[in-house]
Amino acid sequence: MLANQRSILANGRGAPLIGAPQTGSVLLSPYRRCVPGCRGGRSLPRLRGTKKGRLPRVVALERSQESLDGSEFGVLPQPFSVRIPVGDRHIMVETGRIGRQASASVTVTDGETIVHTSVCLSDVPSEPSDFFPLSVHYQERLSAAGRTSGGFFKREGKTKDHEVLICRLIDRPLRPTMPKGFYHETQILSWVFSYDGIHSPDCLAVTAAGIAVALSEVPNSQMIAGVRVGLVGDKFIVNPTTKEMEETELDLIIAGTDSAIFMIEGYCNFLAEEKLLQAVEVGQSAVQAICREVEALVRKCGKKKMTEAIKLPPAELYRHVEEISRDELMKALQIRSKIPRRKAISALEDKVIAILTEHGYVEKDETLSNIAALVDDEDEDEDEVIVDGEVDEGDVHIKPFPRKPIPKLFSEVDVKLVFKEVTSKFLRRRIVEGGRRSDGRSPQDIRPISSQCGLLPRAHGSALFTRGETQSLAVVTLGDKQMAQRIDNLVDTEEHKSFYLQYSFPPSCVGEVGRIGAPSRREIGHGMLAERALEPILPSEENFPYTVRVESTITESNGSSSMASICGGCLAMLDAGVPVKCSVAGIAMGMVLDTKEFGGDGTPLILSDISGSEDASGDMDFKVAGNENGITAFQMDIKVGGITLPVMERALLQAREGRKHILSQMEKSSPPPSGKLSKYAPLIHVMKVKPEKINAIIGAGGKKVKSIIEETGVEAIDTQDDGIVKITAKDLVSLEKSKAIIASLTMVPVVGEIYRNCEIKSIAAYGAFVEIAPGREGLCHISELSSSWLAKAEDVVKVGDRVDVKLIEINEKGHLRLSRRALLPDEPSATGQSGDPQVGSDNAKELKPSGNDNLVKPGMEKPKNDVKIKTTVRKPSLTKETASDQNRLVGKTLSQDKAVKEETGSAKSTPYINKDRQKDDVKVASDPVAVDGASVVTKEAKTG
Repeated sequence: MLANQRSILANGRGAPLIGAPQTGSVLLSPYRRCVPGCRGGRSLPRLRGTKKGRLPRVVALERSQESLDGSEFGVLPQPFSVRIPVGDRHIMVETGRIGRQASASVTVTDGETIVHTSVCLSDVPSEPSDFFPLSVHYQERLSAAGRTSGGFFKREGKTKDHEVLICRLIDRPLRPTMPKGFYHETQILSWVFSYDGIHSPDCLAVTAAGIAVALSEVPNSQMIAGVRVGLVGDKFIVNPTTKEMEETELDLIIAGTDSAIFMIEGYCNFLAEEKLLQAVEVGQSAVQAICREVEALVRKCGKKKMTEAIKLPPAELYRHVEEISRDELMKALQIRSKIPRRKAISALEDKVIAILTEHGYVEKDETLSNIAALVDDEDEDEDEVIVDGEVDEGDVHIKPFPRKPIPKLFSEVDVKLVFKEVTSKFLRRRIVEGGRRSDGRSPQDIRPISSQCGLLPRAHGSALFTRGETQSLAVVTLGDKQMAQRIDNLVDTEEHKSFYLQYSFPPSCVGEVGRIGAPSRREIGHGMLAERALEPILPSEENFPYTVRVESTITESNGSSSMASICGGCLAMLDAGVPVKCSVAGIAMGMVLDTKEFGGDGTPLILSDISGSEDASGDMDFKVAGNENGITAFQMDIKVGGITLPVMERALLQAREGRKHILSQMEKSSPPPSGKLSKYAPLIHVMKVKPEKINAIIGAGGKKVKSIIEETGVEAIDTQDDGIVKITAKDLVSLEKSKAIIASLTMVPVVGEIYRNCEIKSIAAYGAFVEIAPGREGLCHISELSSSWLAKAEDVVKVGDRVDVKLIEINEKGHLRLSRRALLPDEPSATGQSGDPQVGSDNAKELKPSGNDNLVKPGMEKPKNDVKIKTTVRKPSLTKETASDQNRLVGKTLSQDKAVKEETGSAKSTPYINKDRQKDDVKVASDPVAVDGASVVTKEAKTG
């Protein structure tokens, strides 16, 4: 019998360990024999049967027969699957095949997308707290899409931001279903094992986690499932594909049970409240169908719930705490300011603990030593074992030594938990019975609002938004494509975000000392909510080619900080000169149920613009962002047994009135937003060239574009395959230089055009080669170099000289034929000599057409108004060849002018230059005009 008793050792699951211990072995069990008031994990008094310096003997604990028969060992779960209709297709739920040693594991399949989720519990409960010890981890393996990380480390590492958001989607609906008093740490792990690029895995992960928890030993009360709802046209789609999501006006994720909604989150483009409620109703029906189908799976494969592990504070403790703190607590809750109220409540908590300790109800550190003194320290035989309250010495049974009664004690942790619940109860009672909140507001009132723009002089845009004791400092930074945020996901494409918002919540904003480092999951989630709320008001990239980064630093916090980030971010973008479509605002709604505890019937009381204490003690946190016409983002978390559609409708309508009030206060910002680009913001110029000309800008190995950047001093030149060229510069001078060079590189020659100040690159026996644009040369035949006969080209020009030429022909091979003679003076000189001055000589004369002194230089753009100049041209003596060329030129230039322009097209460019800033930099003269008797054409009209 003794050997059998020794072999019965408790493990964390209520099952015996296999194999009896040997003499002298030390076996540690998570269970401890504790006296009342003593918590696990502390040192225990020496029991009967132990001596100083000896190892403790095995203490056998009473266990259920189910745990002692060994049924939990050697028998693994059997595979079981069920097909569940969701929308217009089915999902497959399977358990018992993968991850069988976990408390529960589930594999959910939709198309070829597979998500696996497991749930495990710790063997030993953690210390009691008001926060359920639940952790959720979600990971998308790149191998699921047949990919490998492009970085040096090929293994998945840090959790990505979008994975953090899905972790929060899983956590938020599950946490309200967890029972109070259950302190076994619970971990949910979810992996994407396969992804087909069609069916999104995020909602599958929510459903898989809900099913896994329902199958496990976690004593939660309800089954959770989640779906996505999209809106294409006027049709709602449940779990839309990725292609359908590209066309949808709504992205709604809803999670709940077969009877109520626990979590919704979504983004839309100014959707009306009525449409949103219809979408929620469609999603709730799909969630209910999933929950009903899973019930059969839970009945067949579910494990017994660990309800015996739930440990709640005794009801007697609630009575003691209420009696001691009632009057002072009601006074403390009437303090309107957050910090003084918090200090008063904290001091009252210490007072309650001190009073209970003084009366002997709270255990102290020395309590265990006092209890040990009550235990008989008589030495017993080495083989003595305590079993079920009796001492076993072989075949002789001896009744235990009578012990002194031990008073019932409460732990300090229990007192703190009960005091927090009592405080929440009194706060709710004050709202329900008195109709007034802690700061004196009615349920519909919104805290005072103030805002200030242009607070930071060097920032591109800034705004300080204050609502009550919540304050956000929003800063906007503008940049080019290089500043865009790169997103690495399962899809085998690089995604760049040209707009993103980063939310920061330092501990100083609540007057505390805390950790500073990488952003927390809460910060990532709040930042994404604010970012998605502002996205619908952004201009298109064609109208505003900047990358916009918004930073929201919470400098004070007393609830609704994410909604303050939306308001501050909108004002900061207006201050930065971003041409937003309209203004948006955000508001957080709360709810308090008038329960039977307060003598009510459960009627909900909706609160507008909740504070931090109302968020913590209330039953709902419903964030809604948008304008007076519709909603752009929303997020709801429930802390009670769910919410119904009528209650949500009341909250949405009350939130719309709150947004209208906030928007009206934002318009009163002092000083108001500047509405123009900062002089410290970069300049971005967009040019459109022919796609085949992009290589000419980039050059071999990018050498050409790098040389342009170095030569002009611009910050970046970004080219796209469709012919879009974006130039980013700090000042107007460097921007104009780079524009001219790129225009020259992409120039398309046109017959009849005049090119000024062109360099002679080489000379041959039959003429000279002239560079009219970088990398583009043409032949000026010896007969076209001068109006008189020449024996050789060197008689007039030499390499390095600069001349003005006119394009007179482009042959079938694309070769250019130029003429210098067509631009020479048409009257002989006073000495009777031919008007052909030597290039570079002192007698050389520059031709200045009448009425216009501006000459076209390479790369100059077409002016807004063409200037036609009439000139008198003398017909020079022509050879047979030049005469035919001249006749052909005169006949073609006028007839081809329109056709040439249609054939080549013009380089369309859109400048984004602040007019006020242009005055501070340089004054740009109007673009010069190319003068010709046949046609007036500017340079930019010929760029590709």
